[in-house]
Amino acid sequence: MSPNTLRIGIDVGSTRHRVAVGLPDGRLIDEFDVDHHAAGFNQFFERIAALEARYPLPIAVAMESYNGWARPLDGLIRQHGWTLYSVNNLKLARYKEIFPAPAKTDAIDARRILELFGLSAHLPVARNALQEVAAVPAVNDTLKRLTRRRKQLVNERVRIVNRMQADLHAVCPELLALTGDVSNVWFLNFLTCRDALPKLAKLQHRSVLAIPAIGQKYAAQIQAWQCSARFAPDVNIVSEMILQDARRIQALGADIKALDRSIKATAADSALARTLQSIPGFGDTTTAELAGEIGTLDRFESEAGLALYTGMAALDNSSGKQTGARTPRQVNTRAKAAMMVAIARHLPHVPASRAYYDKKRAQGKKHNQAIRALGRQMIRVIWSMVKQQREYEIRVKTT
Repeated sequence: MSPNTLRIGIDVGSTRHRVAVGLPDGRLIDEFDVDHHAAGFNQFFERIAALEARYPLPIAVAMESYNGWARPLDGLIRQHGWTLYSVNNLKLARYKEIFPAPAKTDAIDARRILELFGLSAHLPVARNALQEVAAVPAVNDTLKRLTRRRKQLVNERVRIVNRMQADLHAVCPELLALTGDVSNVWFLNFLTCRDALPKLAKLQHRSVLAIPAIGQKYAAQIQAWQCSARFAPDVNIVSEMILQDARRIQALGADIKALDRSIKATAADSALARTLQSIPGFGDTTTAELAGEIGTLDRFESEAGLALYTGMAALDNSSGKQTGARTPRQVNTRAKAAMMVAIARHLPHVPASRAYYDKKRAQGKKHNQAIRALGRQMIRVIWSMVKQQREYEIRVKTT
């Protein structure tokens, strides 16, 4: 971090941001609020431009909630070519505990961020609270948006499936028993082929066979159910709700498939995603999620930082004769979930990885602990692969 910069601290809010501007010697030269809209952003850059004319120094900006409420101001700042730092809220809170302020206001918080600039060269807690935002390839930013959207749709589908299953269980459990998964394509097509559930019991056999994805096997199961079909008294009320949910599940399925196609096409242009895809068991979705959430390895000083970020390493939590570890708070939970899935699917493909997993299990580790231990080793491999621009190789020992 260059000490000779015009420093800007921004306390981010949902509708308004507090800005404090200071010089390298610690003097506060301006404070103001900007609203979270285009006019407010223009006001911010005009005011900073006026200060830059008076103090011709490189500009460094530190702001909270990078990629959260800070959007799109953080992106506009980077477009101006200014150095951007993300303020780690947990470490900022620790700094405030060590050096408490007389009160808590947005103005005070913005000034505290400026203090971090001045103390970062001398105080580790201040230095660690500011992380420079590295330039991320645009394709990886796109992957992050796409995969996060996909995750939201998947979670929404799960909630609706659970709700519809509960309603079916209450109205007609025998109909629910036809399938082990109410999100099956054939079952959804069957449910939505009429505008009310009772009408399904009166469908002719040839009409059932005409429904997409239903063949002789499922048609026979449906015919057997029709012979003894029974519905709860409130079926007329709940039927419409169930059909609405079924149609929504169908629509979500189509949207998720469309996203999968976009993700696969976009990942083909990402060097990081292509490198990860060379690892056996790492599928299209998990590699795209990892590439999107990691962005670039330039964000990390070493592979240990990447391991912490992806949740594949624990922090030492020992005291006296007691030894232990704890999960770090800086984990990206999306990257961790993708990594856990990818490692679990990787296991059957590489004998050396399976042997390492089995060794950890034999040591008394639980499944998830053994997966994380293998993931820690895999982070070292991934770091080396990306830095050396190499793909994954399965090496067989020769005797």
